[in-house]
Amino acid sequence: MMKLVLLFIVVFAVIFWVISAYNGLIALKNQTLNAWKQIDVQLKRRYDLIPNLVNTVKGSMEFEKETLEAVVSARSRAMQVAAGAGPTSGHVKELAAAETALTGAVGRFFAVMENYPTLRSSENIKSLQEELATTENKVAFARQFYNDVATKYNTKQQQFPTNMVAGLAKATPAELWEIEDAAERENVKVDLSMGKKPQG
Repeated sequence: MMKLVLLFIVVFAVIFWVISAYNGLIALKNQTLNAWKQIDVQLKRRYDLIPNLVNTVKGSMEFEKETLEAVVSARSRAMQVAAGAGPTSGHVKELAAAETALTGAVGRFFAVMENYPTLRSSENIKSLQEELATTENKVAFARQFYNDVATKYNTKQQQFPTNMVAGLAKATPAELWEIEDAAERENVKVDLSMGKKPQG
C-alpha cells in the first residue's frame, strides 16, 4: 500500500512538473510574440510618418529626387520584409538589414535637408522630425525588450529538463534582433572643436 501511495505521489509530481514546464514555455512564447508585435506597432508608426515627411518637403526639395526616392524605396523594402517577418520566421535578420537601410536613407535625407533653411525652420517639419525621433527611440526600446524576452524563451527551451517538454509545447527558438551593419557597431566620433583649428 505504501509503495502504491509513493508511486502515486511520484506520478502526480511528474505530471505537475510537465504541466508547469509546458505552461511556462507557452507563457514565454506568448510574451515573445507580444514583444514582437510591439516592434511591429512602432515600425508601422514609423512607416506612416515617413511619407508625411517626404510629401511635406517634396516641393521644396525637387532637385533632391534621388534622396527622396531612396527613402521611399527603403521604406517600401522594409514594409515588404516586415509583412513576412516574425520571431521564428527566419526573416528577423533580413528585417534588421532593411531597417538599417531605411535608417541610413532617412539620415541622409535629414543631412540633405540641412541645405534648405526654410525647411529647417518650418514648424510642420520640426514636428514631424520630433515624432520620427520619438518613434525611433520607441523602436529601439521595443527591440531591446523583444531581445530580452526572446532570450529568456530560448534559454528555457534549452535548459534541462524543460527541453524535454519543448516539443510538446511546439516551442521553437526565436531569432534575436542583431546589428548586422558594421558601421552601426563603430564608436561615434564626436568633434567638439566646432571647426576651430587647435592653437599652438
